[in-house]
Amino acid sequence: MGFIDEIKARAKSDKKTIVLPETEDARTYQAAEAVLKEGTADLILVGSKEEIEKYGKGYDISGAMIVDPAASEKTEAYIAKLVELRAKKGMTEEQAKELMLNNYLYYGVMMVKMGDADGMVSGACHSTADTLRPCLQILKTKPGTKLVSAFFIMAVPDCDMGADGTFIFGDAGLEQNPDPDKLANIAISSAESFQALTGKEPIVAMLSHSTKGSAKHADVDKVVEATRIAKELAPDLKLDGELQLDAAIVPEVGESKAPGSPVAGHANVLVFPDLDAGNIGYKLVQRLGKAEAYGPLTQGIAAPVNDLSRGCSASDIEGVVAITAVQAQSFS
Repeated sequence: MGFIDEIKARAKSDKKTIVLPETEDARTYQAAEAVLKEGTADLILVGSKEEIEKYGKGYDISGAMIVDPAASEKTEAYIAKLVELRAKKGMTEEQAKELMLNNYLYYGVMMVKMGDADGMVSGACHSTADTLRPCLQILKTKPGTKLVSAFFIMAVPDCDMGADGTFIFGDAGLEQNPDPDKLANIAISSAESFQALTGKEPIVAMLSHSTKGSAKHADVDKVVEATRIAKELAPDLKLDGELQLDAAIVPEVGESKAPGSPVAGHANVLVFPDLDAGNIGYKLVQRLGKAEAYGPLTQGIAAPVNDLSRGCSASDIEGVVAITAVQAQSFS
């Protein structure tokens, strides 16, 4: 059974309710039809009856709950809560009402905040900033987490590296140039995400163009320091660095370049030194290695809300809905 099939099976075992606010996009309806047919989650679509009939024509979404912000009896409570949460930032009732009635991403996040949904998936036609802004304003960060970061689940076909071809790549979607402290926290969060989503032990490689001092540069120093901090914060975690990619995932190379390392040659969580490296890396593996790439998935938010690439397919949305549902299981 492949990674996403295992995720779907887990999602079905304890079904959660996921909000899809991008009801102006046909991919949302195609994905919703598949999710409802397979039974991986209960769905809420945010929009007016007229909008959803127009954009969802031809798709069977009869099993979804349709919530129209302009007609819902809960909208007033959402407006009041948003004013309360953002009072120190000067949020007025009029501004909150404008957001609730016209910005479905804000409405979806408020549904999660108020316990009317377990998670949200967005980003097919909105930027990462648009998706995360309401999350950070309304949901805030998860207790004990210093920052919100992003990762991709990579499922590489016919691959005996990683966890039978499954890896987490972090941060490959959000944090541009993390300092050592942030990089260490990204590593720990990524390990927790790997454990939660695969049920397997995370083995974390702090990636660099250098392995154990083979090159000297400030960029290498950053990864070395991040590795030190991460080991202090999570001493029981299998984590090592700095490691080149081949030393991290190829056993014979790892043994040659980093003998004695508990991680080298066996890593399944790859922590990239910056967003350029992470983003390029995941797209190379996706396009050239024919891998399934799910994300950017977020970690560190107080409830599961996940971003999508604007180039995503309906199948990608379906997969991320299942992943979000499984993440929600650990919050309940």
